[in-house]
Amino acid sequence: MKDGKSITTVRIKRQAASKPPVRDVFTVICKTDLKVECVKEFKFHPVRKWRFDYAIPEHKIALEVEGGVWTGGRHTSPKGFLGDIEKYNTATLMGWRVFRTTPEDLYKTATIKLIKTAISGEFAPEKAPFLP
Repeated sequence: MKDGKSITTVRIKRQAASKPPVRDVFTVICKTDLKVECVKEFKFHPVRKWRFDYAIPEHKIALEVEGGVWTGGRHTSPKGFLGDIEKYNTATLMGWRVFRTTPEDLYKTATIKLIKTAISGEFAPEKAPFLP
């Protein structure tokens, strides 16, 4: 092809664009419990290839699942940590509210309450969902 892309690359991109949204337990929980559409692997930046682990575009809420906290995963390496700072700060400038959780806490009631509070905008410090 003239632009340097192979026919295979173009075909794969077309197939990816036509695929239905990925559904998993968390997106189903959002739909049933929070009554909102949650998108897994949501590409939020028009130029960079950044994606949120989960996003509720209607409310500009993102949820990042930070793996490898105790095992030295990508998010805790110097390069990964600095990359995350750039991504999260850019997302914030674009109007997104970025919340972070761990794989272990993703399905916990506190995480669902946190997102529910963000959607409703009814935050009260004494009733914060993440406080015991």
